[in-house]
Amino acid sequence: MNFFELVFRRYSCRRFNKDKPCEREKLKRCVEAARLAPSACNSQPWRFLIIDEPELKNKVAEVATRGIYSVLNRFLPSAPCIVVVLADKERFIARAGGFVMRTDYFLIDIGIACEHFVLQAQELGLRTCYIGYFNERGLRKLLKIPRRYKIVLLIAVGYPADEKDEDMKKKRKPIDEIMFFNRLDKKKFS
Repeated sequence: MNFFELVFRRYSCRRFNKDKPCEREKLKRCVEAARLAPSACNSQPWRFLIIDEPELKNKVAEVATRGIYSVLNRFLPSAPCIVVVLADKERFIARAGGFVMRTDYFLIDIGIACEHFVLQAQELGLRTCYIGYFNERGLRKLLKIPRRYKIVLLIAVGYPADEKDEDMKKKRKPIDEIMFFNRLDKKKFS
């Protein structure tokens, strides 16, 4: 599969085959792809906590979706694996540059690394869904995450419950609406 086809076919899966676990070798390959991502000042702020033990995974899903967080993430318990993506907030050199530019570069870095992760998962037959709305405080307590780490997001990982999800049409803006050469088209950019 070429890169464009890979990107085109990747989607946010919300229906997983809960009876088919993720092979650890495939998960390791996904983390290896993420590890190779670029980062500001080569800070590599990412850490990946893979939760694949069923009892703990169920507890993580329950805590992550407790209370107001349940509305958008009801599917999470069906994912056989949850990746807890952590940011090492104490990488000084990238923090200093971020302070000057008023940009949290570690979030950009982690976004790039996680996209490497999910694209590798797609190529290996796994499906994923980013989860950015979750009970961080509850997860921090459950998993005993040290304060130096921020839980940035979760990635649900598994095999799809139904391959017909693959045929979902992506709803995206037309390219003419988002791309400009040399200057912004004020009619399209307002």
